[in-house]
Amino acid sequence: MSSLEFEPPKYARVVLEMRRRIENGEYPPGSMLPSESQLVREFAVGRTTVVRALQMLQQDGWITREHGRGSFVKGRPASDVRVGRRGLALLDRPETLPGVRLVDVGQVDAPGPVAALFGPDGGRVLARRSLTVRDGISSDLVTCWFPPELVFGTDLDKDAALPVGLRDHLRSVKGLRVDHISERLTARLPAGDEAELLEIKKSEPVLSMLAGVHDASDVVRFVVEVVMPGSLHELEDVYSVPD
Repeated sequence: MSSLEFEPPKYARVVLEMRRRIENGEYPPGSMLPSESQLVREFAVGRTTVVRALQMLQQDGWITREHGRGSFVKGRPASDVRVGRRGLALLDRPETLPGVRLVDVGQVDAPGPVAALFGPDGGRVLARRSLTVRDGISSDLVTCWFPPELVFGTDLDKDAALPVGLRDHLRSVKGLRVDHISERLTARLPAGDEAELLEIKKSEPVLSMLAGVHDASDVVRFVVEVVMPGSLHELEDVYSVPD
């Protein structure tokens, strides 16, 4: 193998094979998949690899997973299902959901990319971070940055998990209505304590989705970043090709 080549993650082989079996009817909709232990033996991989593959299949809509029962086939997802809109989903997610843990809340200097989104008003902001753990695996680290004027009068600076999504909280307390979200996806190495929180090596790439949350006048009111282990996520799309 040359220095320019790389071996795809082991979980990808499991994902592709399971998709193939679902598509050719070997695992029809409604059927139960083999157990994690059976898949570990069949593919000669570790349990973590199998769990990540099943997480990917569930995330993309191929299967459902029921605690204590197993994994069940849904079938091939509709072609218009997208992996995007993650920023919007996070705005509507309560921090009290199972598997979500508030990591820290405090005033910080806005990182370069975040300050650039805020423009001249960038500087000291409130950072609010939460970690999501699924099946014992850290799947994403979410950081939200808020300017002081937006924080005033809200619960954003409180050291307690919000029982409602950010969008609902800011709409009810501040009257803020989100008009649109701009997202940018990049691959990079973990920074700060990201590797420790996500339980990955410092040399393992992560995917970063940085989103500016805009009001109707196109002003960025706050910024959200989702950092995900690169080995847990893949991008897939289906689109038409014009003549």
